[in-house]
Amino acid sequence: MRDLETDLEELRESYTSGKTKEASWRKSQLNALLTLLKEKEKDIFNALEHDLGKHYAEAYRDEVGTLTKSVNLALSSLKDWMAVKKAKLPLPAFPSTAKVFPEPLGVVLIFSSWNFPFGISLEPLIGAVAAGNAVVLKPSELAPACSSLLATTISTYLDKKAVKVIEGGQVVGEHLLGYKWDKIFFTGSSRVARAVMTAAVKHITPVTLELGGKCPAIFDSFSSSWDKEMVIKRVLGGKFGTCAGQACIGIDYILVQEGYAPTLVELLKNGTVKMFGENPRETKSMTRIINKQHFSRLKNLLDDPSVKSCIVHGGGMDEHNLFIEPTILMNPPLEASIMTDEIFGPLLPIITLKKIEDSIGFINSRPKPLAIYAFTRNETLQKKIVSETSSGSVTFNDAVIQYAADTVPFGGVGESGFGRYHGKFSFDAFTHEKAVLSRAMISEFWFRFPPWNDNKLALTKKAYSFDYFGFVLVFLGLKK
Repeated sequence: MRDLETDLEELRESYTSGKTKEASWRKSQLNALLTLLKEKEKDIFNALEHDLGKHYAEAYRDEVGTLTKSVNLALSSLKDWMAVKKAKLPLPAFPSTAKVFPEPLGVVLIFSSWNFPFGISLEPLIGAVAAGNAVVLKPSELAPACSSLLATTISTYLDKKAVKVIEGGQVVGEHLLGYKWDKIFFTGSSRVARAVMTAAVKHITPVTLELGGKCPAIFDSFSSSWDKEMVIKRVLGGKFGTCAGQACIGIDYILVQEGYAPTLVELLKNGTVKMFGENPRETKSMTRIINKQHFSRLKNLLDDPSVKSCIVHGGGMDEHNLFIEPTILMNPPLEASIMTDEIFGPLLPIITLKKIEDSIGFINSRPKPLAIYAFTRNETLQKKIVSETSSGSVTFNDAVIQYAADTVPFGGVGESGFGRYHGKFSFDAFTHEKAVLSRAMISEFWFRFPPWNDNKLALTKKAYSFDYFGFVLVFLGLKK
């Protein structure tokens, strides 16, 4: 195992030297990331194909493209993000000034996941570097080609004394958690997140947890052929077309009114064939399952006899090639694992309800999801979903697109995680906003100091309520 003590000491020295706080250093690292993404694009595609069988077009859409956009935004916005902001103070504080000073947290640790090995590694790294931190990135060992490429390229393109990639499995992760960090940013499972939280408690380290959960899609009835075709493409893309369902924000299951369910099933069946072909593995438009362990987990979900009987489309598995074809199920038992655990794969249960409005109660009876998707033109239903449910985000009539939006926060709530990032929110995730106040010496509010009396109390009350006229009356003795 590499000498983590030496690595951390070098990172601390880099941070305490002050160089990472300089705008010039931050820009140089962001530009280096941009160059990396451009010059190593083919290597990134090859690594993603090796580890996940991810098509290069999907790889660009979900990783290289979104990252390039994020780096460009950080570069163009850095001056504004770093700027000290003036803060207003009430008149009783005169003469004084207040500012909010954004400062980096220090030396931070980022744990990334295997399903988007570059996107989930570099998206928070962009924010951490833009904010002026020294960084350790721990990629997932389950995507070894991607982890290796991250390690070699980042040490080549970026400042290796201030930004380090440390590879390894569970043992390395546990060793890293044993050290003191100024922030831990974790993306992964709830099980590992609990271990991260436990370790963070020792040093009272702030933590961002990007987890997942069972993201529902509410599917209302549609009469227009155009609408049907549009929303089916978006549902299938948000499930099977995003790392084969191995995505924390992917659609986990669908809720639909029972009368419309047969129509939905037919639409999904036909749409799946159009999008992925009769033999999806041969079209190479779907990612494969990451490894045998996850393949077995998904297989076990379907092997439950009460679940297998619910399959209405697909179900084919190729264990040798770690491929599972798009699979649609109708009303599997709610107590079955496929409906209690996050699926994280190309299995799509459909649950029927008496009326579509019952979807709100169904969602609220379960842990808060990272995302809720609702395909409906019903504005009343849309308002109820927003006001009567809790989730990391709500998206109407599309799926997964919130991941690419820089102007809205990306993050969970409750068991789907806490903290947020993307765009300016990534910068904020690794920044402490320090309050800086300054007071002049030309006047003093004597009534804020002992010895106390009723007159001082009356003046204080008027000051806190911003009742300046009343304050003058009490001060002049014209009012008690």
